[in-house]
Amino acid sequence: MLVRVVKMHFSPAFIAEFKVLFQSVQPKIAAFNGCTGVKLLQDHNNPEIWFTISHWADETHLNAYRDSELFKTTWALVKPNFQSKAEAWSLLDT
Repeated sequence: MLVRVVKMHFSPAFIAEFKVLFQSVQPKIAAFNGCTGVKLLQDHNNPEIWFTISHWADETHLNAYRDSELFKTTWALVKPNFQSKAEAWSLLDT
């Protein structure tokens, strides 16, 4: 199993819109082939920092999602609202 953690630092004006956007795409991501779950977390000390944590059968399934229209469309809406470049890690769940 592969766990994907993505850290995003948003402009404050975008946070409410991001929460609505994530609520609409979360079920679609979770239903994506090879995804066993995805959740959104907010940093305790800095409300502008958010994390997505998703679980994938393997890297092939994660990459298929990253190449999908769903990801490209969502990322195009989110990326312009970053305060700093997003960071991502792929971790093995052993």
